[in-house]
Amino acid sequence: MREYLTLSTARRALGALCLAALLAGCGSNEVLDPAGDIALQQRDIIYISTALMLLIIVPVMALIVVFAWRYRESNKEATYDPDFDHSTSLELVIWSAPLLIIICLGALTWWSTHLLDPFRPLDRVAAGRPVDPKIKPMVVQVVSLDWKWLFIYPEQGIATVNELALPVDRQVRFEITSTNMMNTFYAPTLAGMIYAMPGMRSTLHAVLNRQGRFEGMSANYSGAGFSDMRFKLYGVDQAGFDAWVARVKASGPALDTKGFLALEKPSERVPAMYFAGAESDLFDRVYKRCVRPGTPCMNGMHGGHGSIPETGKPEGALFKGGEEKGRGESLTPPPGAQASPAPHSHQER
Repeated sequence: MREYLTLSTARRALGALCLAALLAGCGSNEVLDPAGDIALQQRDIIYISTALMLLIIVPVMALIVVFAWRYRESNKEATYDPDFDHSTSLELVIWSAPLLIIICLGALTWWSTHLLDPFRPLDRVAAGRPVDPKIKPMVVQVVSLDWKWLFIYPEQGIATVNELALPVDRQVRFEITSTNMMNTFYAPTLAGMIYAMPGMRSTLHAVLNRQGRFEGMSANYSGAGFSDMRFKLYGVDQAGFDAWVARVKASGPALDTKGFLALEKPSERVPAMYFAGAESDLFDRVYKRCVRPGTPCMNGMHGGHGSIPETGKPEGALFKGGEEKGRGESLTPPPGAQASPAPHSHQER
């Protein structure tokens, strides 16, 4: 009896936990009610795709019930044809309907992939409101660290950690990279997920259309502190953004190389941090992986805090041509050719 009560209590607790999770999910409505035009268009694609798939799912589920009821054993009026094996009209419906749905989904995917390409500058800030060509996109440089987010505003000359503020109705171009682990930069109310990868620079064009406080995160597991790798996203008007920039400039030191190397060390649950400035080439050195003085940059460009040597080549097969690498002992010989013995093999006695 005690075991039964314990099991029953555990089931009730599990049910309450699931209900709480569902209610918590309902409270976060940023995916279905986004504040950015790109996320809004992505939401519409979800709606359209779901509706297209329901055109197949709903009739199939309904027909399951209809067939089960009509051809039940007790219904003697239903047609009984044990030799039935083919119907052209039925085959036409079965194959043509899903094919048309697949064609529609394919066309929608092709269209949306090109229209919502994150590298593509925006042509509108909202439906019926084209982008003003006189206003350039605001640049925000995003660096994924273990386990926090660094945002550098090169035009405003500031940097923040785990806090991002954007003026509403202004196009923003995010430049995204990572120092160590691969993460995904994801603010559900703003746009889709964009990977942040070491040694690579990605781009995202997006816009916020509504003031408010939102949340962003990493959606790619990257270690122990991944679950707390979140940041606050604030949508403000231009006056509010200017006031926020002034407050950041007055609330912290400048971010130099030494400060970045200290910030780069793994840490969890990092509160918002503010820097009154940042070195102008810091983001470039991060994605070229040459922040530390004396470290050669990956792309071979000269200057800055580190570069590929001007004479000769660095060591390693990655930097060698095909003729320089030679042949390894494990290469498969061409068809019909006899593999040569390894130079250090021992003959059997």
